[in-house]
Amino acid sequence: MEEFKVIYERITFLRSKGIKMKDIADQANITPSVLSAIYSTVFPAFFKNIEKGLNEEDALNDALTWVNNVSKKKLFGSLSSLKRSLFEIPLIPVKQNENTYNPFLSSLEANIKESVYHIINYSGIYFSYSISSSSHALKIEPYLICPSENGRYVEVGHNNVYGTTHWGIAMMNGNNHLYLMFNENLAPQLALYHICLKLPMYDRPPFLRGLYMCFDYNYNPIARRILFIKHSESIDRNEFLNLKGQLKKQNQLNDKEKIYYDYTCQSNDLIRTCNIPSPQMTEEDLIAEKRILSILTE
Repeated sequence: MEEFKVIYERITFLRSKGIKMKDIADQANITPSVLSAIYSTVFPAFFKNIEKGLNEEDALNDALTWVNNVSKKKLFGSLSSLKRSLFEIPLIPVKQNENTYNPFLSSLEANIKESVYHIINYSGIYFSYSISSSSHALKIEPYLICPSENGRYVEVGHNNVYGTTHWGIAMMNGNNHLYLMFNENLAPQLALYHICLKLPMYDRPPFLRGLYMCFDYNYNPIARRILFIKHSESIDRNEFLNLKGQLKKQNQLNDKEKIYYDYTCQSNDLIRTCNIPSPQMTEEDLIAEKRILSILTE
C-alpha cells in the first residue's frame, strides 16, 4: 500500500502544473469520477486512519466506506497501470492570466507579513485545553507560536493527542484577535481548522481564550471553546517537539486542570452539526438533528 502515497503525490504534482483531473483520468484510462473518489476521498481517509493508529487493512476498509464507486478489487486492479500512466503524462507549462488580482489575497499577504512585527508578546510554547470531540475528556495539546526562521511570517506548530505534528501560520487582526490556521490533511486535500484567540489588553498574557473550529471524524464541522496556557517563553522547536498531547478524564485532573475542564468541557462548550440521511429534506430533519446532538452532549 506504499504505492498509495506515490500515486497521491504524483497526482498532486500534476495538478499543481495545471493538468486537469479529466485529462489525468483519460491518460490513465480510468473514469474521472472513480479517479476523483480515489484521490479526494479514499487516499486522504486512508492516510488519516493510519495516523489514528489503524492497521493498513482496517484503514483501507474504512476509507472505502466513504465512496460507492470504488471497491478494493477495482482499486488494487488499477494501481499498477494508474501509476505507470501518471509518470507518462507530459508536462505543459501553464500561462498565467495577468488579470488575476484578488484584493482579499493581497490583504492576507500584507497581514501575514505585518503580523511578524507584533507577535513578540504572544510568542512561546502553550498548552491548549478543550473538550475532546469523541468524549468529555479534557484534551491537552502543545502549541508553538513564533516568527518563522526567515522572518517573513508567524509560524505555529501543533502536537495533537495522536502524535501528529501540524505546522501552519498565524495572523493578527490588529490588537484584537490572533488567528492560528492549519491543514490536517496532505496537500492539496484540505481539512482546514483554525483557532481565533481574543487578545487581552495585557503585555505577555499568561493565557489566551478563544474558539477552535475544525471537522470531527465524520467530517462534520464543529466548534469548541479553547484555552491556551503559556508554558514557556521559549520558541525552540526541539523543546516543543518533545512535548506530547494527551486526553485526561475528569478524575485524573489536578486542581488547576479541573478549573480548565470546567471552563472548556461543559455541554455548551462544543457545538456540533451532522447530516440526517433522509430521502427528503424537511423541517423534521432539523428536529432530528437537534435530538441526536443533544444526546451526544449529555
